[in-house]
Amino acid sequence: MTARPTAHLLHAIFGTSIVALVLGACGGGSSDADTADDASASTRTLFHVHGLGVDPADGRVYVATHNGLYTVAKGQKPKLVGNREDDFMGFTVTDESTFVASGHGDPGSGRPGNLGLIESKDAGRTWTSRSLSGKADFHSMDSAKGTVYGYEGGRIRVSSNLESWDDRAKLEALDLAVNPSGSKLLATTAEGVVASSDGGRTFGKAVTPLQAFVSWPAEKSLFGISTSGELSSSADGGTSWKKLAAVPGGQPQALTAVNADHILAATTTGVYESRDGGKTFFELAPLTS
Repeated sequence: MTARPTAHLLHAIFGTSIVALVLGACGGGSSDADTADDASASTRTLFHVHGLGVDPADGRVYVATHNGLYTVAKGQKPKLVGNREDDFMGFTVTDESTFVASGHGDPGSGRPGNLGLIESKDAGRTWTSRSLSGKADFHSMDSAKGTVYGYEGGRIRVSSNLESWDDRAKLEALDLAVNPSGSKLLATTAEGVVASSDGGRTFGKAVTPLQAFVSWPAEKSLFGISTSGELSSSADGGTSWKKLAAVPGGQPQALTAVNADHILAATTTGVYESRDGGKTFFELAPLTS
């Protein structure tokens, strides 16, 4: 595998208790089809969340995990999408019913250990390999204005066509977020959040407080979640932060803000949703350890 954050970085950001979870959540995931039968045990259990997203086509919530991509809704059991139990590491929604992802093929599936960049245009039911198959494993991705920003192999990599990639700055990071205009890229590091105004070629000095994950749905609505699950917002691109609320479950696994009001977060106990800008959260689905 490539692109896994070092144990040193994870210890610095999260502490000992979550290092095994993050390092262990990097392995395998079967064939493409429509949504799996709800009676299957795999449709009821979520663990090792790596990404969250909402399809603008229908508002459905998607959860990228160690053993497949799932849809979740309050009061319903999680449903496996596409019957493909790969390890979805990097994941982001780029358009209506259009997702890009990366990670590792399910052992025995015939897919490569490193999936490279894959794309779905039918909301995760089927996937097409676009580039770097067998060569790359993006652990964080975000997109803006048709450009995808990825973190892989300790480096920022950028593509505007999902086929060719421009290698940019090297750094130890856990998560990326780009603003909607594509003019500023953030990365979370063990020293704090670092910012780039040249598309990830160079980064400035780290700014505290420390954030584990960040998401930037609108120019004046940036969200970050700390190592303890404390959600904060920033109206100035991360220069200053305002604390909002603690997401239930403590240590975070993923964060995605759909807009200034709609926020999704995964912690060690579940996937949670806020509809009031992060003031309150309710559970969409529980997580198993």
